[in-house]
Amino acid sequence: MESFVRNLRASLHEGFIDKDESNLGSFKPELLINNSDKNSAVLNTLQDELETSEDFLFSVAFITESGLATLKSVLLDLKEKGVSGRILTSTYLYFNQPKVFRELLKLTNVEVRLTDLKGFHSKGYIFKQKTHYSLIVGSSNLTAHALKVNYEWNVKLTSHENGEIVAHFKNQFEDVWKDSFLLTEDWINNYEKEYEKNVDTSLAEQVIEMPSNYNPNAIKEALEITPNKMQIAALTQIQAVRDAGNERGLVISATGTGKTYLSAFDVRSYQPKRMLFIVHREQILKKAKEDFKRILGGIEEEFGMYVGSSKELDKRYVFASIQTLSKPENLQMFDPEDFDYILIDEVHKAGAASYLRVIEYFKPKFLMGMTATPERTDDFNIYELFNYNVAYEIRLQEALEEDMLCPFHYFGVTDIEVDGEVIDDTTVLSKLVTEERVSHLIDKITYYGYSGNSLKGLMFCSRKDEAEKLSNVLNARGLRTVALTGDDSQQERERRVTQLENGLLDYILTVDIFNEGIDIPSINQVVMLRQTQSSIIFIQQLGRGLRKHASKDYVTIIDFIGNYTNNYLIPIALSGDRSLNKDNIRRRTKDTSFIKGVSTVNFEEIAKKRIFSSINSSNLTALKILRDAYFELKNKIGRIPYLIDYIENHSIDPVVIAEKHSNYYQFLLKMREDTPTLTIYEDKVLTMLSMEILNGKRKHEVILLELLINNEHLSKDEYLEHLSARGCRVDSDTIISVQRIFNLSFFTQNNKKKYGDLSIIEFDDNNGYRFNDLIQRSIKDNPYFLSLVNDVVKSAKARSERYQCDRPLTLYEKYSRKDACKLLNWDADESSTMYGYKPKHGTCPIFVTYHKHDNVESSVDYGDEFLSPELFKWYTRSNRTIQSQEVQRVIHADEQGYDIHIFIKKDDDEGTDFYYLGKGFPDKASVEEDRMKDKNSRDLPVVHMNMVMEQAVEGKLYHYLIKE
Repeated sequence: MESFVRNLRASLHEGFIDKDESNLGSFKPELLINNSDKNSAVLNTLQDELETSEDFLFSVAFITESGLATLKSVLLDLKEKGVSGRILTSTYLYFNQPKVFRELLKLTNVEVRLTDLKGFHSKGYIFKQKTHYSLIVGSSNLTAHALKVNYEWNVKLTSHENGEIVAHFKNQFEDVWKDSFLLTEDWINNYEKEYEKNVDTSLAEQVIEMPSNYNPNAIKEALEITPNKMQIAALTQIQAVRDAGNERGLVISATGTGKTYLSAFDVRSYQPKRMLFIVHREQILKKAKEDFKRILGGIEEEFGMYVGSSKELDKRYVFASIQTLSKPENLQMFDPEDFDYILIDEVHKAGAASYLRVIEYFKPKFLMGMTATPERTDDFNIYELFNYNVAYEIRLQEALEEDMLCPFHYFGVTDIEVDGEVIDDTTVLSKLVTEERVSHLIDKITYYGYSGNSLKGLMFCSRKDEAEKLSNVLNARGLRTVALTGDDSQQERERRVTQLENGLLDYILTVDIFNEGIDIPSINQVVMLRQTQSSIIFIQQLGRGLRKHASKDYVTIIDFIGNYTNNYLIPIALSGDRSLNKDNIRRRTKDTSFIKGVSTVNFEEIAKKRIFSSINSSNLTALKILRDAYFELKNKIGRIPYLIDYIENHSIDPVVIAEKHSNYYQFLLKMREDTPTLTIYEDKVLTMLSMEILNGKRKHEVILLELLINNEHLSKDEYLEHLSARGCRVDSDTIISVQRIFNLSFFTQNNKKKYGDLSIIEFDDNNGYRFNDLIQRSIKDNPYFLSLVNDVVKSAKARSERYQCDRPLTLYEKYSRKDACKLLNWDADESSTMYGYKPKHGTCPIFVTYHKHDNVESSVDYGDEFLSPELFKWYTRSNRTIQSQEVQRVIHADEQGYDIHIFIKKDDDEGTDFYYLGKGFPDKASVEEDRMKDKNSRDLPVVHMNMVMEQAVEGKLYHYLIKE
């Protein structure tokens, strides 16, 4: 507690007296705002505080279903830990809808009370933590817009439990609480009657959730159909494709983003003499025709259908199904030049013979294809079909940010094990539909709920027999469901969809037939009861609920996560991160702030652990996985990719390839590409650059290479000027370290041999920097070698943007022991003898594996642990006393000029890299000598002390590291 008080005092001094005085306080007052560019939101802090709280109090005037949904999984995890809280809200101006009160009743670990205090307008959140209280007070109500996107000001304060400020807040809360009344079902029923009499619901919701968008003329403006922001940009780019003389263009647009309207706008602009629109399902065709009529105007007689027995050949705008049109006898009824503009929807299916027959038959002036998922598993190259002309591309994340889709709240929930057996696709049917699993299913879908007045849900099952049996069991439990599979006719499917839309069904259960090509905008809950085998299918199924509809504010996605091998695909699919970099995927799992708009991604604690386990056990660098990603990119750009192409197309992280195959040249040989050859030495140089520079962890080397590629010689002064211009350190130790990297003196003998044994860049005070003679000759004589070197430099430059250049290490990035030696300017790579820590060259990096394996020797099984995000209890090596020289260096690091740097990884499954958590400062008052047993049960001395972190560890990373 003493260290907390010291920390708090230092924080308050910096926060309220002198912002320039670095007192190492980690409880500074903080302004919380929503900033999508920085992926920061008020919600992030609210969730972090909740996760570690022992008790919490909310006093908020307004609550919406969507706002409450953002906290449901955290509140459920707290319930499992026995943590409860209280929420005080109001009936002020009837802003809170009756349904949100029913949602609040589901929170069995939260007591909710109502106040009828006139003018109740508070927005405050109080959290009791282990050592202190946290308070968030400001402008944010408990609504999704207020917590994620609106312009809000909130202040986060930290207080000792005896602090006057927290006492004021708690007393004020208790004063109103004691005069409030308990939320009950009877109260809600009475409120509902009053609510209907007293409120304009549309206005109330507008004011609460979207004040920045409130516009009394919005209804009038909506009547005029004009392109949205995305569509305007897309139309410009499609026209640019045509202006460049191209006759084909491909539009890649996420499900629900208005591809049909976009194509209609383009047709309206192009004004073809005749147009042909091709789809694969008749019900889509009818809707597309109506949408085009709405955009294009004109008379009914200009629009015709070519499907089944309806063959209206002579219309200006013909809407055809591929099944009817592709029959040879039907194709012959048209002249190949009948249409000057042809559109193909869901064009990823165009590899089928029926589509190719049609495409080869017609000769339009412009052919446009539209798809949400161009990546295919059938080896057909859709990009090649459109001559690699991607006219426009907008994926899920961008569409959410542009508010083009219905927001969603995704919940990764825990599927149960039956009789100790994990539920998966091979589980026998009787265990998939046990009473226990069905009860578990109903509990989850009820708790997480849906937006709107009536449930309209889709459930994706793993097998036909599961869908059919589960539907029967759910019906027996009072739900209204039906199973639809590939065995059901198109007419039966349409009939059941109509029943769902009209409120006669609660759920349709299916396997894969509704992955795409079905449009039910009113869907407000999607339930996934199968493992994720493909990120494409995952997004297709999630996308069934993403169309906007007046009956819902958001869609609830409930994904039941078992111990599946492919669980790692879930964060990949949700984030769109296809880097195959395990650290990136872990980040997307522990910190889901990447999701844009008011949408959220939430994982229950056990479900999250299952995903981390899947990431750890998966082999993402298997040659087949890398090969698939390679050919996917090659198909997209129409040539052999360079490493920079992977970065620009958001594909594999180049470092993943280099770490597995030494360099990209070697990888291309594995892909059996016919490339120019490199000499043995050129290959070694490329390996050195790929293994040591490509990661971009220090920009200095990247900048020097970039300059030397374009200049045969470079003076030291010129180099320093370029570094300074880019905000990089130019101290002599760092410059000498850069030279030691390029003359290979930093590396071990094995690495020197692997990298060619020769200094790659030579340096002297007179001539400055230059490549060695062999490399100079290779650059002149082998253009392919130069292109590969240039590619590494470009890619390293792109990767280096995530690292700071004005300091050696970037907070929360990952580094190996070797990286630490290099970036802290050590003379040589001493990683093999560093072990847990090593004071040297004015620095002392400390490396800790937080969770040791069970079989670790007792002599190295130290009790390192976080006491709080600000305080880390650290142990020296065994057989060390307080008087040991290295221990004294650590204790008196400040006086002796040593900077202590803390690196921590969760466990050995994370590989060799550690998260950099910043500098640590020994709390001398906490230093103690203790005893521990070695493997022979001998007593050995060991020293432990508390390290005060220069900066409190970021919440989500902290929770990830400390949890088993």
